[in-house]
Amino acid sequence: MMLTQVTILAMMATGLHSPGWSLTFHDEFDGPAGRAPSQELWSANVGGDGWGNNEKESYTKGNANAFLDGKGHLVIEARKEKTKGPDGIMCAYSSARLLTKGKFSQRYGRIEARIQLPEGKGIWPAFWMMGDNIDSVGWPQCGEIDILESVDKVVKTAYGTVHGPGYSGQNAVGGHIDFPSSLSRGFHTYAVEWEPNRIRWFVDDRRYFTVTPNEIRKQKWVFDQPFFIIMNLAIGGYWPGYPDATTQFPQRMIVDYVRAYKRAEN
Repeated sequence: MMLTQVTILAMMATGLHSPGWSLTFHDEFDGPAGRAPSQELWSANVGGDGWGNNEKESYTKGNANAFLDGKGHLVIEARKEKTKGPDGIMCAYSSARLLTKGKFSQRYGRIEARIQLPEGKGIWPAFWMMGDNIDSVGWPQCGEIDILESVDKVVKTAYGTVHGPGYSGQNAVGGHIDFPSSLSRGFHTYAVEWEPNRIRWFVDDRRYFTVTPNEIRKQKWVFDQPFFIIMNLAIGGYWPGYPDATTQFPQRMIVDYVRAYKRAEN
């Protein structure tokens, strides 16, 4: 269903979120089947150098692995196929990684997406953010907010995490929420509400984790600057492990929408 900005604002007025939120970014992924995501809103990372995690896919651009389904959804599809990116690295899998860097970023607010997750050994979907200053200070000094990650063979757990200087990688600070049935069976809304000195994580508006400067063990809090949005579907990596004979392909991360809001006082 096509959702206009007027419709979204009307939904907000009827209680979708608490009063005081205003819409700052949205993509409802309406358009003809097979079309690539909007170039006005999204760029694509490309290549297969492992992305710091020893991932096994090569990310592509255009509509090769990220495309609209004609029903109001974005599909990020990972396939088992030999793929060589512009970096010249040959990988056993193809997938896509989309980001709003240079097109949209925001400091504070609510950032959310409604997603149907894939599942299987070695499958790693993620919806997350990075600090705008990554090119000047590098990672993890720029900060990273993982709104959603899932790494289980059967997807019953959603993870939310922050990375920063002194608390990155295996030392990152995070929480999780468990569900009785697989999150791959339908759509769920994954969100953070981010304000000075506090970030809260939600699944379907159920809060499950909060982080403040107290939780990062007196390390530097780097979440007071604009961040951009990223969505990707990785194959393999140190955390999820790697596909095995039980892993089916193609795998699809299906996104109904991505939206960002900001409080009037921010």
